[in-house]
Amino acid sequence: MLAHPTLELLHTLGLHGLAKGFKELEHKPEARGLDHAEWLGLLLEYELTLRRQKQFETRARAARLRHAAAVEDVNYQSPRGLDRALFLKLGACDWIAERRNLLITGASGLGKSWLACALGQKACRENMSVLYTRMPRLFADLAIAHGDARYGRLLRSFARAKLLILDDWGPESLTPEQARDLLEIIEDRYDKGSLIITSQVPVDRWHDMIGIPTLADAILDRVVHNAYRIELSGESLRKRAAPPKPAPEKKV
Repeated sequence: MLAHPTLELLHTLGLHGLAKGFKELEHKPEARGLDHAEWLGLLLEYELTLRRQKQFETRARAARLRHAAAVEDVNYQSPRGLDRALFLKLGACDWIAERRNLLITGASGLGKSWLACALGQKACRENMSVLYTRMPRLFADLAIAHGDARYGRLLRSFARAKLLILDDWGPESLTPEQARDLLEIIEDRYDKGSLIITSQVPVDRWHDMIGIPTLADAILDRVVHNAYRIELSGESLRKRAAPPKPAPEKKV
């Protein structure tokens, strides 16, 4: 008789996970042998699980990750030079708490964006704020936003994220305005949050891509010195995954 008003009260208090657990445990015969402390402990686990799931879903929506990737699904068998021990370490997300960076380089098709998104998804699961953007789109948005209130809002949104993923940088050189915009983003985040940058261009050529030596020095000094690096190599995964072409028909 108490189940219905109890469930209503739990939902009124916003304890939806606890209400779900209460309803499920009530119909499990094995739960009847639990003492009050064990029953309460199980109900609290239901509540905590639901809250963590909602936090993750909120973080994931805000992150706008390009790929639905997960660190548990990484393929370490593919010959592309991915260090399993390093990536597992990165998957723990301690480096984000330490405000370090990650630079992922390699040719097209080696999974740079996918790996970055997998780490971004794991950070969301750890209840860290994440924001993903492709570098060409970033510079296009900033160019439009210059001169109005949106420019400041964009910079603040990049600064607030615990992990900012800047995907697909290069190979084109930056314009002076783009180099200054990038410095603003890096400066706002320096020693406050972490970056993942992916690029087809090796790190030792980034100085040339930025173009202006003083800006390049300032940007790279803040990005590279405390960064982990993943340098991928080998044949494109997309090429290896492509179905074989059918043999041409023989003419009769």
